[in-house]
Amino acid sequence: MQLRPRGVWNLRAGVRIGRPAFPCKILIAGCVMVLAGCASMERPAATGQNQHATTSASASQIDIPAGFSSPRATRAPQAVVSGRRIDAPLAVQTPDDGLEPQTVDLTVQPPDIWTRIRRGFAVPNIDTSLVKEWENFYASRPDYLQRTAERAGKYLYYIVEEIDQRGMPTELALLPFVESSYDPWALSRSQASGLWQFIPATGRGFNLKQDWWRDERRDPIASTKAALDYLQYLFDFHGDWHLALASYNWGEGSVKRAMDKNAARAQPTDYLSLDMPDETRNYIPKLQAIKNIIANPSAFNIALPAIDNQPYFVTITKSRNIDVKLAAQLAEMPLEEFKALNPSFNRGVILGSHQPTLLLPADRISVFEANLRAYSGSLSSWHTHEMSRGETLTSVAKKYGTSVATLRKANGLGRRSRVGAGDILMVPTGRQPEPTLVASAGPTPVRTAAETGARGKKQAHVRTHKVRKGDTLSSIAQRYGTSVQQLRALNRVKGSTLSIGRTLQIPGTGVRG
Repeated sequence: MQLRPRGVWNLRAGVRIGRPAFPCKILIAGCVMVLAGCASMERPAATGQNQHATTSASASQIDIPAGFSSPRATRAPQAVVSGRRIDAPLAVQTPDDGLEPQTVDLTVQPPDIWTRIRRGFAVPNIDTSLVKEWENFYASRPDYLQRTAERAGKYLYYIVEEIDQRGMPTELALLPFVESSYDPWALSRSQASGLWQFIPATGRGFNLKQDWWRDERRDPIASTKAALDYLQYLFDFHGDWHLALASYNWGEGSVKRAMDKNAARAQPTDYLSLDMPDETRNYIPKLQAIKNIIANPSAFNIALPAIDNQPYFVTITKSRNIDVKLAAQLAEMPLEEFKALNPSFNRGVILGSHQPTLLLPADRISVFEANLRAYSGSLSSWHTHEMSRGETLTSVAKKYGTSVATLRKANGLGRRSRVGAGDILMVPTGRQPEPTLVASAGPTPVRTAAETGARGKKQAHVRTHKVRKGDTLSSIAQRYGTSVQQLRALNRVKGSTLSIGRTLQIPGTGVRG
């Protein structure tokens, strides 16, 4: 795959004009980038039906009023650079537009993820009337963009890391804005699912497991690997990112046939020249519009949420069954937030035999581990039973002292459903409630390590502080020997103002003063 070459670039023309003989810094007049796009948003008077793995998610569709309009913001200068990742510091000449150039040292990691994404843009820009329409559309819905960007904050660092390791353009990190509005539960009419909207067949083709227990199309890690594998393949197939992205939406076979049709007529075979369905025709303009907004949000009167350029989650692997609700409770985090990081599990119990990888916020891992050590109860309210040859529901029900009706209900089995050797059944223990889909589960209280105070058990080092008049994040961080960044991350604080009476969680161990 083609790498972005070293050298000096003219950002307006996209022409390499020389290679410096020494490491240098980049001069940038305006950063280019775009965050946004809901997979299910439809352009006014434009409808389309996806025929491939990335159908728009109907769960987040927005109706567009007829004749909507919004003032189009001034466009930022656009970098027209083909290829991919910068692998060394560059010197980039900016156009003579009267702006004072900025010096950016690419050897230093930016503090926020948006700047990091902007620096990795490498897909050539397009500037068409459709791009302008989608810019206006997204810019007129700042609340939608804010919500989508906030959801993206859980996953962006991981996705950008994976993209950088492969040397791919960082525009790809914005693709879930178009595909799913960064909603891992998004499901389209054609059953495309997850952040990257894989249909079942394509998901299986990229080893995404889909069964009664789990759907890895919704797994942030597994689906990201599959999506980037697929996009790498498509770029290698076409040698062009616009054609690769069109193929992700429409299918590489369909794009190739459209190219062959044009070639037979001696017509151009680039993306803009192909005859494509309306959805695919709008697909890349949506991404370009999001890129433009992310590149210069203030030009569109958009405020992006602050997202640090650091991991949001960490992973742990479990070898024993554990209830989803209990896992969230041991991490002392809301069930909905736990499910947002672990949306692939279909049932209320996570099977240890699958060697599942759980995702937890970075500030929750020590809490989870401490509470797990202190917890003396059963990790799961369900047995799992693998059917042997000759076994029946009746014999299994008798073995566990339950009824066939209970087994059928617990496992979603109808009267005519059959089970056989190798099938795994969920068997409730005692008077535990019947399992439900994870999406409908609700939290229940649990005694944590901090509550039990068990002797010899490590307690979670999380305390609280009630905000008083005059308190600031800086003064609170200094008092407890922590940092403002840790306080922000642990308490999801975005601004600088603290409400008097608010209770903050405090990481760390020491107290000063």
